[in-house]
Amino acid sequence: MVLTDTHTHLYYETDANAQKAMVQRCLDKQITRLFLPNVDAASVPMVAELVKTYPQNCFPMLGLHPCSVTKNWEAELETIKAFWNQKQKIYAVGEIGIDLYWAQDLLAEQQQAFRTQIKWAKEASLPIVIHCRNAFDEVYAILKEEHDEKLRGIFHCFSGDLQQANQIIELGFYLGIGGVVTYKNAGLDKVVQQISLEHLVLETDSPYLPPVPFRGKPNESSYLTYIAQKVADLHQQPIEMIAETTTFNSKKIFGV
Repeated sequence: MVLTDTHTHLYYETDANAQKAMVQRCLDKQITRLFLPNVDAASVPMVAELVKTYPQNCFPMLGLHPCSVTKNWEAELETIKAFWNQKQKIYAVGEIGIDLYWAQDLLAEQQQAFRTQIKWAKEASLPIVIHCRNAFDEVYAILKEEHDEKLRGIFHCFSGDLQQANQIIELGFYLGIGGVVTYKNAGLDKVVQQISLEHLVLETDSPYLPPVPFRGKPNESSYLTYIAQKVADLHQQPIEMIAETTTFNSKKIFGV
């Protein structure tokens, strides 16, 4: 069995011994593929160092997180792209998108940064990994506008309804399913139950959004098994099949 965490900020753990123990817990549970998104220019070297340490297990994605977008977003983005061009092979542009949870005053800048990074991803034939919080309509509008045979990727941390899920799938995107699917009152379990496994990938978004029974504690990639088991229960399939299908989907997306 091979499980793939398509979205983890494992590099946030800066203590080398603690980080090593986290990776080992993943390997012990057959979670052997970890995809790492940065959030800004400062986090790029952190991603690169983890990839260097675990080249067989860690795969980098680079982009500018919408919460890191400022009035000076273009300079920040150029710094990230320069590293990508010169030093680091990447497997996706991400995480990118729109976040209106904290504030809406930089919506125009977030939209511009999102469009710019979609353009870069298309030029490089890379998938995108989308962050969307309180902004489904805004994100969907740009995806519809940019939709063509080159636009593909993952709608990270999906927590919407069935209609939104189908809208995303119709554009050729996969749904990133994380710890929210285990939350009793979130409603995501009922949505996932109605979505074919061919449209799903698994993720933790660690250290955020830990699955039950770890709510209130920092998340980590080794907890992916709880998410996989929940999806297995919802689809009445063995966890090995969930692992096989979602890992196969991740390979189609990332090419590795």
